[in-house]
Amino acid sequence: MKRTTLVANTSNMPVAAREASIYTGITLSEYLRDMGYNVSMMADSTSRWGEALREISGRLAEMPADSGYPAYLAARLASFYERAGRVKCIGEPQREGSITIVGAVSPAGGDMSDPICVATLSIVQVFWGLDKKLAQKKHFPSVNTSISFTKYERQLEKFFLTQEKDFVELRNSVKQILQDEIGLLEIAQLVGKDSMGESDKVTLEIATMIRDHYLAQNATQDYDKCCPLWKAVWMMRNMVLFFNRSKAAVERQSDSKTKISFNTIKNEFDSKAGSLCDRLRRQKEEHPDQGQAVLCPKFEELNRDINLQFDHLLDSH
Repeated sequence: MKRTTLVANTSNMPVAAREASIYTGITLSEYLRDMGYNVSMMADSTSRWGEALREISGRLAEMPADSGYPAYLAARLASFYERAGRVKCIGEPQREGSITIVGAVSPAGGDMSDPICVATLSIVQVFWGLDKKLAQKKHFPSVNTSISFTKYERQLEKFFLTQEKDFVELRNSVKQILQDEIGLLEIAQLVGKDSMGESDKVTLEIATMIRDHYLAQNATQDYDKCCPLWKAVWMMRNMVLFFNRSKAAVERQSDSKTKISFNTIKNEFDSKAGSLCDRLRRQKEEHPDQGQAVLCPKFEELNRDINLQFDHLLDSH
């Protein structure tokens, strides 16, 4: 709280105060930015600010546009978001500050065709969809990956490829697993998880592992309040490897030997604490402050163990 400035205008305050609050917040942010600080501004929410703008426009008898909002709504939103960014102070090139704006949009009834949603998405090109069900499960950050998106993926790929060559491929694999899980969960509710194919069971299990032990973050734990890119990539690499080897094992065609089920894999790899699955889940508990020189060999060892144990399983069946 010592580094937090709060501008609070509740819905029962004068409409002019609610309309001005967002400008008060960004002006304070610019003041701190010019002092050389990196500022994160949370605008909660631009929907209520837009409603205040609509009310003022109505009282001024201006011509209404879509849903009663003023015709200049998109221009006002753009003029607000364009005040974000990194700058060097004039006359003091060594002083550099930035503003990152996170604008919360809360359309009535979750309607994404709301004019504020449409205008905001056309400006910022990034959308994080928060899910109340995830929050109720204490899964934070409660971002629903199936409805969230960014249009900066292509532009950022060159940067990520210079850092981790297989990052883009791993990210796409994880996204596909989570996407496949959505349809499989609907089937599981109808026929039961035990009646599903072995390959589908693999997808559901690994998707659960990714959500609970990769995407979920506990900011109160020292090891989890931040995660460098190299650690995130190694965690993805090992989980995706386990998924690929599991799927290949259960789909293997073998006439003379016993067919491998996913229960066989779980019994083989998850029979005790410190087992392969347990090590996969506990990757996040490695503290990044130990550095790459210490942690990367541990992740590489887990990667080798996954391949070795699957080779042994296939040979024994």
